[in-house]
Amino acid sequence: MHFMQSLRQAWTRNDSLVCVGLDPEPAKFPAHLRGAPDAVFEFCRAIVDATADLVCAFKPQIAHFAALRAEDALERLIAHIHASHPGIPVILDAKRGDIGSTAQHYVTEAYDRYGADAVTLNPYLGRDSVQPFLDRADKGVILLCHTSNPGAADLQDLDVGGKPLYQHVAQIIARDWNSHGNCALVTGATWPEQLGEVRALVGEMPLLVPGIGAQGGDVAAVVSQGRTADGTGLLISSSRAILYAGQGEDFADAARRATQALRDTINPYRLG
Repeated sequence: MHFMQSLRQAWTRNDSLVCVGLDPEPAKFPAHLRGAPDAVFEFCRAIVDATADLVCAFKPQIAHFAALRAEDALERLIAHIHASHPGIPVILDAKRGDIGSTAQHYVTEAYDRYGADAVTLNPYLGRDSVQPFLDRADKGVILLCHTSNPGAADLQDLDVGGKPLYQHVAQIIARDWNSHGNCALVTGATWPEQLGEVRALVGEMPLLVPGIGAQGGDVAAVVSQGRTADGTGLLISSSRAILYAGQGEDFADAARRATQALRDTINPYRLG
């Protein structure tokens, strides 16, 4: 199924704009999992199974797995999501960006090796670095636009011909790169005014919004600035606040409660 179709159906079926980021940090795992031979997979699988009916997507962060030599766990986790929770799209948070054969290998890595439905990319190298991803019309291509970190303004807000660079990025992607309708943008929750400006430039294009929870983004501002007319259009990502909501053997139940609470906080603002 096309990534965008899966996403739209998940928004509706689960009545949710929540995207759970899967960023395993074994030092934060419950005590009964620390040192277990397959702890990374077991922890993430439990989170997924506890929250799958409350989310619109899952977003594993590749560096968290690769640093632990847990790429095999990531492959099995994505396969588990597809098998046990069909219709919930998986975004590989990899922020790739390169040219030529290297870009093509990154395509193979994200979509074929890991089986992701979408991948995050850095557009700084220009269209030829992204084209191999765009050509996979059934897959999502999620491009950095205005990110949530404090240093985002160092480059993204630079004046280029009378408007900031991130607005040029948004316009170019919406106008020129999105011919297959498979593009989305990353716009941080910590910059709600800029998020609203991006929404105005790109129409109905989905926006992946990190920065809620541990980074302090405001839900009301994000939804009011970023929602589309039908109350969707957003993937509001939370990782640590959900993954590590509980430290005991009931950690997955605690993650479910945190996901439910975030969904219930978001939804009143969707049609505001």
